[in-house]
Amino acid sequence: MLVTSVVLSEAGRPRPYTASKPVEVRELTLERPRAGELLVRVEASGLCHSDLSVVDGSRPRPLPMALGHEAAGIVEEIGDGVHDVAVGDRVVLVFVPSCGSCPECSSGSPALCRRGAASNTAGELLRGGTRLSDGVHHHLGVSAFSSHVVVDRGSAVVVPPEVQGQTAALFGCALLTGTGAVESTVQVRPGDSVVVVGLGGVGLSAVMGAHLAGADPLIVVDPVAAKRSLAMELGATHVASSVEEVRDLTGGGARYVIEAVGHEQAMADAFAMTARGGATVLVGLPHPSRMLSIPAVQVVAEARQVLGSYMGSAAPQRDIPRLVGLWQSGRLPVERLTSAVLSLEDAPAALDALADGVAVRQLLIP
Repeated sequence: MLVTSVVLSEAGRPRPYTASKPVEVRELTLERPRAGELLVRVEASGLCHSDLSVVDGSRPRPLPMALGHEAAGIVEEIGDGVHDVAVGDRVVLVFVPSCGSCPECSSGSPALCRRGAASNTAGELLRGGTRLSDGVHHHLGVSAFSSHVVVDRGSAVVVPPEVQGQTAALFGCALLTGTGAVESTVQVRPGDSVVVVGLGGVGLSAVMGAHLAGADPLIVVDPVAAKRSLAMELGATHVASSVEEVRDLTGGGARYVIEAVGHEQAMADAFAMTARGGATVLVGLPHPSRMLSIPAVQVVAEARQVLGSYMGSAAPQRDIPRLVGLWQSGRLPVERLTSAVLSLEDAPAALDALADGVAVRQLLIP
């Protein structure tokens, strides 16, 4: 079938992207789903820093590539061997397909699926190869900036039909990663002090998760005033602008500091904001060449932890339905993350807004 997709042909072009046009909407041929796969009509997809990182070259990927990895849609066709999804189901798409049988999946860590990681790096689907014409690769097994996608069954989570697509899309990356960092990577408890550094979609989701867990104080750090204001509305108790201010507010450092920027200096600052015996949780993805420098003695002498958190250390098939239930009860207002609803043709301007730091989650609608 013919589909429209936002395709990146060359990484690293200069900003503004509205002028350099690294991405364009193209018509491609999409194969029918093979065994173990689904054809999904995309309802909405969220623009995330992981998309921007491919465009600016920070996350090298095989090109050309149909971008997008956070989305929701309606199943239109089912490949052989899929028995737990029906045509017409609404699904949230997630960016690490889980094979279910590798050592990581078998031990309860599907976010670290080694087969999923290998296929994502190659720009292919989990069962091998691509389903798009003209040599176009898949982004993280999804390629969500498209009218239709073929994905592995392990990339899709069925959600109730009453969760509208524009809301459901946000569960696949922003909410899953941010809340997972405070619920799964660490287990924030009532009264724990928490700092969130960086208030994009993932950081603000971490704020919502920490508030839900009863964190107090819950401190946020971000240079954009509008994002700080939104964080306060979502449950933050304090705003800070420096390591020293955080340490003053917490009496020497917070028990948990969540870094959601993806820059080595922000990571080092997050470590410096962490208390003795506390944990620094690193969520943002820096350029592969960047190195993190922290005082090694503090890790040992102060019993500190530095933890990586990919996809929030979550198990999507378990956690997304639970998060949807919290949204349905009014306790997780994920729709507050949406800052704009745009068309696929608006992708260059949306990338500029994201790079400028003025947007939280922009949704692209086919």
